[in-house]
Amino acid sequence: MEQEKKKLLIKYLVCFAIASLIALGIFWTKGFFTDSLAVNIQILADGFSVSGFLLLAFAGMMYIGGEGGLIGVSFVLRNVVLAFIPLGRLKHEVYAKYRERKMKELRESRNSAALVVGLIFFFIGLVLTVIWYVKFYK
Repeated sequence: MEQEKKKLLIKYLVCFAIASLIALGIFWTKGFFTDSLAVNIQILADGFSVSGFLLLAFAGMMYIGGEGGLIGVSFVLRNVVLAFIPLGRLKHEVYAKYRERKMKELRESRNSAALVVGLIFFFIGLVLTVIWYVKFYK
């Protein structure tokens, strides 16, 4: 039980670190330290909302992949690679067998760390956007 908690904590920390690095990259490219409070709030809102959106998109792709939605794409890419390998066509299999094999390999896992951290960052970006709009846009 203690091992599972450590793994879950590590997942959350990694997702938080990735989102923070994305936000810091946006802050750095836009020049965070300016004299205008309105510009600083706008840059903060951009950094948090973009990093939150990217984590949410990643969580969505993980969910789609976990449900087997990307098996067809992997089948096509595998066959393209096998076409260029000498004697690669000997490993060719029918899509039905490939899908059956891959569905057995899919394991049931609840990877909600990217979703939760993405929602938090996106919510912070949304709140900062509303603050900027109410205080400085009018």
